[in-house]
Amino acid sequence: QVQLVESGGGLVQPGGSLRLSCAASGLTFSWYVMRWYRQAPGKERELVASITGTSVRSTYADSVKGRFTISRDNSKDTVYLQMNGLKPEDTAVYRCNANSGRTDYWGQGTQVTVSS
Repeated sequence: QVQLVESGGGLVQPGGSLRLSCAASGLTFSWYVMRWYRQAPGKERELVASITGTSVRSTYADSVKGRFTISRDNSKDTVYLQMNGLKPEDTAVYRCNANSGRTDYWGQGTQVTVSS
């Protein structure tokens, strides 16, 4: 049974930092492109960042470039999202996604709230 479990969300002031983690189990982690998505109330889901299986390539939404960094540790079956310079508009539920091109899995999500 595949599981993706996110952690690290919370309430942070503008300009602050958080690091999200997504621990995977039940799959061959290095086979999967890992992505972070977010969805704010009343808005469409947005792809925030992605990273290939061996970390060769990572991509970012324009809205987070220069502030967020995606990384992975295949020895721990975990993907991370380091978020710096947080803004109120970054407030959303963040979910990780694992995609092999043939199978697709989602975590439950973790809430990030940026507010003073």
